[in-house]
Amino acid sequence: MPRWPGRRRRCGLSYEIFCGLDVGKATHHATGLDADGNRLVDREVANDETALRRVFTELTEQGTVLVVVDQPSSIGALPIAVARAMGIEVAYLPGLAMRRIADLHPGNAKTDARDAYVIADAARTLPHTLRRVDLGDESLADLSVLVGHDDDLAEQTTAVSNRIRGLLLQIHPAFERVLGENASHKAVLATLVKFGGPTGIKAAGKAKVGRVLKAGAPRMGEKLTDQIFDALAEQTVVVPGTAAAEKVLPRLALQLLGLQEQRKQVATEVEEALDAHPLSRVLTSMPGVGVRTAARILITVGDASSFPTSGHLAAYAGLAPVTRRSGSSIRGEFPSRSGNKDLKNALFLSAFAALRDPASRAYYDRKRAEGKKHNAAIICLARRRTDVLYAMLRNNQAYIPQTPQAA
Repeated sequence: MPRWPGRRRRCGLSYEIFCGLDVGKATHHATGLDADGNRLVDREVANDETALRRVFTELTEQGTVLVVVDQPSSIGALPIAVARAMGIEVAYLPGLAMRRIADLHPGNAKTDARDAYVIADAARTLPHTLRRVDLGDESLADLSVLVGHDDDLAEQTTAVSNRIRGLLLQIHPAFERVLGENASHKAVLATLVKFGGPTGIKAAGKAKVGRVLKAGAPRMGEKLTDQIFDALAEQTVVVPGTAAAEKVLPRLALQLLGLQEQRKQVATEVEEALDAHPLSRVLTSMPGVGVRTAARILITVGDASSFPTSGHLAAYAGLAPVTRRSGSSIRGEFPSRSGNKDLKNALFLSAFAALRDPASRAYYDRKRAEGKKHNAAIICLARRRTDVLYAMLRNNQAYIPQTPQAA
């Protein structure tokens, strides 16, 4: 949550005009309000620099402007860049917050004009709902693009891997059970590319298949070869669709190998982009925070200056418990269902990876001793680590190892 002291002030600047932009592919809708809520601008704006400069100039002639968008990346990147080039402050109103604020306005219509007005009015009356936009930082912008691409590749990798296992389960369940989690291993994929599915592997023979598996997986190649041919011997019937699956499986395996290679390249590029940021060494010094996690934290949180306290950061990540009380029937604290899902997932996984750290393990063991289940104890650890992470970012200081306390 941005630290905006006063109702219409940020960082000592007083805003007189609030421009809400409902961004779109071809056109945006801009609504400009003054401090009293009077409309100064309310029209569509083409998604090009000239048109955006025209409307921003028109507003800056009437006072200090704050531009607020509902999407800071993708189709909203050009308006932000133009505003920054003109020296205009930019903020971002999250979509969920905008929808909730829209319910407070009369009418049920869903139009670009109404959305732009809601954004501008929220900036005017509810500045605490806004988020800072860090796209002016070139290294963060590069990281955002690369991490987004890596997320897309991860989804495609999972989809293709599931498709391979689904086909194997359909035509030869015993063969699929043997492969299990190794179905995405490079040696197994190379075998599928070279020999096809179960029928092609059986026809090739144990010696040929064993050589391919041992070349890609020296430790488990021999054992996996024996398990594969034992599984192939369990089924004598041919399931309908096997012939087509034998043609599709090599293509899927080749596609998955390509996706894995792309992810390796992107990981190298993410690491290079992360090294260019001054906070990279601070983040990666913390146990459990790797390259991808550090990149996610930087993209989402930046230097954490937008959050007054570590509690605000934990609430934004959805790690702070929510207190609920209603009479005598509902009392207690419950896990938060809101927050930034990507940030929460990154902090949760980093806490899980930090269990090798003695201090983190001791804290986790104490929570388990209190009766908490595994996931609840990990969330508690992630919440505790958020305090440390916030202090590291605020002070630009690397992680200081702690002395573990026994459970």
